Amino acid sequence: MTRKILVTSALPYANGSIHLGHLVEYIQTDIWVRFLKMQGHTVHYVCADDTHGTPIMLRAEKEGLTPEALIEKVHAEHSQDFAEFLVQFDNYYSTNSEENRALSSNIYKALKANGKIATKTIEQYFDPVKQMFLPDRFIKGECPKCHAKDQYGDNCEVCGATYSPTDLIHPFSAVSGATPVRKETEHYFFKLSECADFLRDWTRSGTLQAEAANKMTEWVGEAGDNKLSDWDISRDAPYFGFEIPDAPGKYFYVWLDAPIGYMASFKNLCTKLGLDFDEYWKKDSTTELYHFIGKDILYFHALFWPATLEYSGHRTPTQVYAHGFLTVNGEKMSKSRGTFITARSYLEHVKNPEYLRYYYAAKLNGSMEDIDLNLEDFVARVNSDLVGKYINIASRTAGFIAKKFDHHMIETQHAVIDEMRAATDRIADAYAARDFARALREIMKLTDAANAYVAEAAPWLVAKEEGRLAELHRICSTALEMFRILTIYLKPVLPHIATSVETFFNVAPLQWVDAQQSLGQQTIAPYHHMVTRLDVKQIDAMVEANKAHLQTSATASPALNVAPSVVTPSPAATDYLSIEDFAKVDLRIAKIVNAQQVEGAEKLLQLTLDVGEATTRNVFAGIKSAYDPASLIGKTTVMVANLAPRKMKFGLSEGMVLAASDDRGGPFLLSPDVGALPGMRVK
Repeated sequence: MTRKILVTSALPYANGSIHLGHLVEYIQTDIWVRFLKMQGHTVHYVCADDTHGTPIMLRAEKEGLTPEALIEKVHAEHSQDFAEFLVQFDNYYSTNSEENRALSSNIYKALKANGKIATKTIEQYFDPVKQMFLPDRFIKGECPKCHAKDQYGDNCEVCGATYSPTDLIHPFSAVSGATPVRKETEHYFFKLSECADFLRDWTRSGTLQAEAANKMTEWVGEAGDNKLSDWDISRDAPYFGFEIPDAPGKYFYVWLDAPIGYMASFKNLCTKLGLDFDEYWKKDSTTELYHFIGKDILYFHALFWPATLEYSGHRTPTQVYAHGFLTVNGEKMSKSRGTFITARSYLEHVKNPEYLRYYYAAKLNGSMEDIDLNLEDFVARVNSDLVGKYINIASRTAGFIAKKFDHHMIETQHAVIDEMRAATDRIADAYAARDFARALREIMKLTDAANAYVAEAAPWLVAKEEGRLAELHRICSTALEMFRILTIYLKPVLPHIATSVETFFNVAPLQWVDAQQSLGQQTIAPYHHMVTRLDVKQIDAMVEANKAHLQTSATASPALNVAPSVVTPSPAATDYLSIEDFAKVDLRIAKIVNAQQVEGAEKLLQLTLDVGEATTRNVFAGIKSAYDPASLIGKTTVMVANLAPRKMKFGLSEGMVLAASDDRGGPFLLSPDVGALPGMRVK
């Protein structure tokens, strides 16, 4: 049965360039959409630039542009980057559109008519230098929960707590550096606290991944323990956005109109194609709606967004799929190390976007786990899988068909071809579940079988012997049929290569069902090599280019004109630790008696530690990128022995080992001097 499906990716903010971390999501979504379209379903993939808010207004002011001119410039840049990475949107639009203005106003009015809008006089931080109320993300200070410094005004990146900006300790303006003052203003609120019962049911109905649903339960609370607060959806002038219809000088908060931008982009597409907008968004819609997002914006998409839709008379998402973050070489993307890589820089140095598409697909398994772009492994896997295995099948056999048989293939059959066709449903199920890593493992297993066939048949030897032309014809035709089927399975990941293969075989665009049908007798075009080996020098040049560029940029103009001394509080502003506080931390010498890999974990090693107690301790440490487990056994290190045990999906972690790292490298385990024995206190 043909399905009608609307798919979105999170809207990139129009305040910066697309980088490799962003591309995880858009490549993931594009692969899924291409797969569904190959199966014959009606799929519309829409997105847009997220264009409103204070950061846009301030950047435009800094560059001497109007906000409209800035977002137009960024939209062109984003559109080009996505197109060159073969991310094929059916519509890529802007939230600063008349469609979005009308939809946002209508949804607001519907929520208000439904009793879900309230006004409250609140006390908010005001920048006395810039004469403006400060958005949450433009206030920084000390987290009121864990006391981490330099945290944003709405949530802590260290402990994950959410809070009001007025809860921050020692707040400062990230715009001017001034100490903000509290000032009263009237704001508009969506009564999210009244939506708890609906959200409790919705988040547990299969619309979210299990780990996401568990997180939502923490945020919503169990029945009778409603943890939700009402949601502030307004901002005061000056603000770049849509003015609230019945509130002069008040504007919709960007997170109110941004997700409505999904609807607006689709509305624009409906106008272009003559589609029925209501068929996809009405309350009783039988179509399907899927959102792909990063786990950092799960709160908005799994709580605010479905509640907004539900109580404004619209359908809610069929499912929301969240993915993890990207690390590079096992660490957070770093400007100083040159691993904060823009899409444009990748294209300038590596050039081929399908290398990255393939590598990401090989890592993505449909969960919310972070994935790692190991640059050395990236080069090795591209050269091994794409050049040495997949393309190798055609490059070793196509020439014989051209030279010996005037480009004509013959009908052929083989057990490996039968094996490939039998795998269709398994590969399709993996793609559908967004477990691209499993799909590619299946495909590469079949690729190995095809290469084994070619190696054993040895057409280069057969071609040298008299009287074996028919055998040579059969061998090479069989190999190329295998190559065609593999291309069908790889097409969602490698669409450009697939187009080249279609031209080579002189066939219409390959569909999923074509894997079950024999190509038969076919006249092929001359073969041209479709993939070249990736040179590690290209990667080195890319890293160096990003390092130099970003360091220069940082020196030239700090973001938003914030002085470095404001971004990083001076030592004088630091709250010192008392000796009594330090004494609460139980640091012990620990001997690593065993170390091993953790299946399914990108960063962790499992350590068994002797800390001078009757039994050993089990600790999971994020040091996999730096250490071979076997090299750690027998070493001594330092651990925090009185840290509360933490239950992880891999098991219970009973402490924390200490390691050093910064932009210059790491992590490096701490090692005590000779003579320090397991269980000794560090004082």
